[in-house]
Amino acid sequence: MINITLPDGSVRQFEKGTTAMQVALSISEGLARNVLAAEVNGEVWDASRAIENDATVKLLTWNDDKGKSTFWHSSAHLLAEALEALYPGAKFGIGPSIETGFYYDVDFGDHEISSDDFKQIEDKMLALAKQKELFERKAVSKADAIAYFEEKGDEYKLDLLKDLEDGKITFYTQGNFTDLCRGPHIPNTGFIKAIKLTNVAGAYWRGDESRKQLTRIYGVTFPKASELTEYIKFIEEAKKRDHRKLGKELELFAFSEKVGAGLPLWLPKGAALRQKLTDFLQKAQLKAGYEPVITPHIGHKQLYVTSGHYEKYGADAFQPIHTPVEGEEFFLKPMNCPHHCEIYKTKPRSYKDLPVRFAEFGTVYRYEQSGELHGLTRVRGFTQDDAHLFCRPDQVKDEFKKVIDLVLYVFGALGFEDYTAQVSLRDPENRTKYIGTDENWALAESAIIEAAAEKGLNTVVEYGEAAFYGPKLDFMVKDALGRKWQLGTIQVDYNLPERFELEYTGSDNMKHRPVMIHRAPFGSLERFVAVLIEHCAGQFPLWLAPEQFIILPVSEKYEEYAKNLLESLNNSDIRGLIDLRDEKVGRKIRDAEVKKLPYMLIIGEKEIESGTVSVRKHGSVDLGSMTADEFREVLIKEITV
Repeated sequence: MINITLPDGSVRQFEKGTTAMQVALSISEGLARNVLAAEVNGEVWDASRAIENDATVKLLTWNDDKGKSTFWHSSAHLLAEALEALYPGAKFGIGPSIETGFYYDVDFGDHEISSDDFKQIEDKMLALAKQKELFERKAVSKADAIAYFEEKGDEYKLDLLKDLEDGKITFYTQGNFTDLCRGPHIPNTGFIKAIKLTNVAGAYWRGDESRKQLTRIYGVTFPKASELTEYIKFIEEAKKRDHRKLGKELELFAFSEKVGAGLPLWLPKGAALRQKLTDFLQKAQLKAGYEPVITPHIGHKQLYVTSGHYEKYGADAFQPIHTPVEGEEFFLKPMNCPHHCEIYKTKPRSYKDLPVRFAEFGTVYRYEQSGELHGLTRVRGFTQDDAHLFCRPDQVKDEFKKVIDLVLYVFGALGFEDYTAQVSLRDPENRTKYIGTDENWALAESAIIEAAAEKGLNTVVEYGEAAFYGPKLDFMVKDALGRKWQLGTIQVDYNLPERFELEYTGSDNMKHRPVMIHRAPFGSLERFVAVLIEHCAGQFPLWLAPEQFIILPVSEKYEEYAKNLLESLNNSDIRGLIDLRDEKVGRKIRDAEVKKLPYMLIIGEKEIESGTVSVRKHGSVDLGSMTADEFREVLIKEITV
């Protein structure tokens, strides 16, 4: 017999070789009908896989993230099965689950797939799902796996097999489709009741632009048809909030092929919005003891060799800039931190001087793959609200907590109330990705975990998500549609001070290494603005809106009154404009609504006679007549709140 420990702490005895599904059946048939997979000693397994030893078991359903991920990974296999049936000869790359469903990369040869083909593929997937095909796991030798895919003629699976170790290779089969896969999978295809293919795109094999471009088909599936209906409503709302669409309508930013892909152009209104954000954070930073610095957009190659960025990020950087001096190379800076280390070294530092806090809105450049560029959320040039704090080891936790306070202040001011703090640690299985000693990593990790606990943050731990030089606390924010975005980040770093030989003189008159804290509450201004646009659907908080009101004269004879009113309000640091077009006031109101202008001030004969304005708020809310002073007080009160 073996002991199975359940999440509630209870222990039950079962025969050796019992499966998680049998454990579920021993509890209730209703539970068993909903089990998709199981977490066995922290690892997700098929619910049908035999458990041979004592284990801690958690049964996973659609309500668990890992259960949902398993469901969507199995759906990717179902998609591949349907594609192989519809398009004989198709070759398959990878088909993982992702946060919003799944995708599969496929080589269709000369055949081109478009969204017009989705209905036929979805129908085939549903037909296969109704057959309730079992997902069957089989361990195979590397030689047998190679022989199978050589006979099938699938060079992509053969390429994947090169990196796999003999004795750790498994196949999964459902129906007539067999795939190279480590699993896990749901019990059978019958759990999949609703299917929606969402997009088709190109994707280079293994992300290498020198290799063949495959067709990537995205999809999402659900265990109930009603959930697909809700999802479609969600997608429609997301389309309305798409920052690329609203950015164009609100005249915030643009892209130009002549300037270059992934290099945004900030238009006047967008620049005003961006400036308000930087002014807001700059004010908070100065109050918290930060010192502004400015560094160049380029740096000598040796700077990034010293920092380690050249080794770790060289492939993602733009090609080096060669000067007339033979062998001299510069790079567009991929990070601000090496520059800040050099600023720290410009003069001797005492323990009494620390902490030193340098802040910069510094633009950095990374060569993202063209297929991964997406509006403002994935660009090649972006501005980080970067700061680097240099402190004594005994100051690290308190400084870290102060940075947490600053991040939460930013989120609160902008309406981001639903967030989780992710403690991002090293990958315990692959330490080669990181620099520094185990001792320093342990110190940095404990400082983050303790600070987050003392601030009462809702935290999750993710292994393998640390920066190469240190662990970090990433803030995962949910927007108005419930989507998660990684925004603010704080990192503890014992390693760059070592690499740059940073020092301070201690109270013992000896030289010591400072500890470095990296932090960026926005993350990048581009990404933050994109998320903010979609979160508030372009209806920014009044203090942040590029234009807070618009004056709408009913006819040109009221223009002089409108201009005097505008000047008076602008003098009160309230931002607005006048619509002087020769259009009916109804059209002007509709256009102001589309542009999401917070307030409309309508001026006609009645308003001139009474010395008032008719005030209308975005969303067709009529606030009635007010004097200019009364309206000014309404705005100032809202901005202050």
